[in-house]
Amino acid sequence: MRLTWLVSAALLGLAICVPIERPKEKQEAETPPDQADTGLFYNRYLQEVINVLETDGHFREKLQAADAEDIKSGKLSKELDFVSHHVRTKLDELKRQEVSRLRMLLKAKMDATMEQDVQVDHRTLLKQFEHLDPQNQHTFEARDLELLIQTATKHLENFDADHHNEFKRYEMMKEHERREYLKSLDEEKRREEEARYEELKKKHKEHPKVNAPGSKDQLKEVWQETDGLDPNEFNPKTFFNLHDTNSDGVLDEQELEALFTKELEKVYDPRNEEDDMLEMEEERLRMREHVMKNVDLNRDRLVNLDEFLRSTQKKEFNEADGWKTVEETQVYSEAELQRFEAELVAQEAELGRRAEQLHRQREELEQRQVQLNAQKKEYQQAVLQMEQRKSQPQPEQGHPAGPGGELKFQAQPPHAAPADQARLPDSHREVPVHGGAPQNQAEPSQTQQHPQVAIH
Repeated sequence: MRLTWLVSAALLGLAICVPIERPKEKQEAETPPDQADTGLFYNRYLQEVINVLETDGHFREKLQAADAEDIKSGKLSKELDFVSHHVRTKLDELKRQEVSRLRMLLKAKMDATMEQDVQVDHRTLLKQFEHLDPQNQHTFEARDLELLIQTATKHLENFDADHHNEFKRYEMMKEHERREYLKSLDEEKRREEEARYEELKKKHKEHPKVNAPGSKDQLKEVWQETDGLDPNEFNPKTFFNLHDTNSDGVLDEQELEALFTKELEKVYDPRNEEDDMLEMEEERLRMREHVMKNVDLNRDRLVNLDEFLRSTQKKEFNEADGWKTVEETQVYSEAELQRFEAELVAQEAELGRRAEQLHRQREELEQRQVQLNAQKKEYQQAVLQMEQRKSQPQPEQGHPAGPGGELKFQAQPPHAAPADQARLPDSHREVPVHGGAPQNQAEPSQTQQHPQVAIH
């Protein structure tokens, strides 16, 4: 028989009983029950490890002999050293697949919160996952099994409390939204909506009596309507064996919750507007907790035959009162609702502040983008002007050069005054003569000419 559920229950600190062998013909005709989903984000890894371990005869034998404390403490993990080689090989592959999956999750998270092409230290980040040993990412060792058991135990023990808290917040949010909707209506429509709300509440309460879960009346109803047996011949031991669907000698949480289906159908119908299916699931959880509290004597979250038979001898079993459903109990107080609404107001204010901050940042970025675009346009115009200037022919500058590249100085034309005349002394300047052409005070010799002077 498969031990998948047994090990899953053991991870909650459950005592494992030796399974009752069924006839071979009945085993072949039956299909194995679906594995229970623990709701953990590593549920698939957990179930696959269980499936591999249950194939090893030695480990299976030790598991059946172990008690809840041995499993919770991790003592059972030491038996991993004695399993067969092919089982260890499969466990190694499962761990490598789980590490790869966690790396992908980390990468997706980092991509959503950080810049691209950032180096990630996966070994350090993997330490936040408690269900495996991050120091050894390639082989499945006893430490991995110990961590898997301890982590699953811790998480599952808090599962019910977390579910109750989530349901309370759900109910408070539903009431908050209803009140906010009423505020948006005028007086006449508000009265109509209030009347409609009260009518739905009244209709929801119109259902048959709900028996206390685990009571004689409740079990006899299952015995008659589900099992099709005579209620006058109710037998607790036969009832236990009938509903131990996997014949492991205990009633687990799923098998117990299946007993409450008839009671829940009295109150909740998915076709009715007034019936909330989330409330039905909360009801199922409350019923299971009620039975476990009164029947599960060793608090291993399983009901064995001895515990079940003892519960049928109690006064509460035979004289139980009716069951108060969710709408008949106070899930939250008005003070809790007010604190919840104050939290919502604070959250909305914080979101508004962040939205305003992001809006200002967006405006600043847009303004900066306008400035950058203007600068870019100016740079493009400057580059275009430079290119145009380069393409235009440049005028010749400087003095004419000789055949050898030497500079030449040519005499000024007669009508132009030499540029150096202004710097000559008075004795060399021309003095005008009345009635005649201007003459120099110092006449140069007739043979003196203005030679060309070459400067190399």
